[in-house]
Amino acid sequence: MRYLAAYLLLQIGGNSSPSAADIKKLLGTVSVDTDDERLKKLISELEGKSVDELIAEGSSKLASVPAGGAGGGAAPAAGGAAPAAAAAEEKKEEKEEEKEESDDDMGFGLFD
Repeated sequence: MRYLAAYLLLQIGGNSSPSAADIKKLLGTVSVDTDDERLKKLISELEGKSVDELIAEGSSKLASVPAGGAGGGAAPAAGGAAPAAAAAEEKKEEKEEEKEESDDDMGFGLFD
């Protein structure tokens, strides 16, 4: 990924056809080591392509990848009685929590 980023950065910077030496020099400025085999492979695959072509090609590949999230938002199968019972239980729990909170006023605080 760093090689591709460096290639694109050089191309956007005005170098229409960055070489392996250009990429090595750029990555060397930030003390990143390079793998010559990977760099040669990248250069051979990207040679002669512009940034616009690469982005368009990548976008078309991403369009075929499923994004998930197919579920969610399903309505409950039960009738109207279930939500009412759940609401009653929530109110009961809230009352119990309020009782527990009243113990906080014992005349002292945690950090006093």
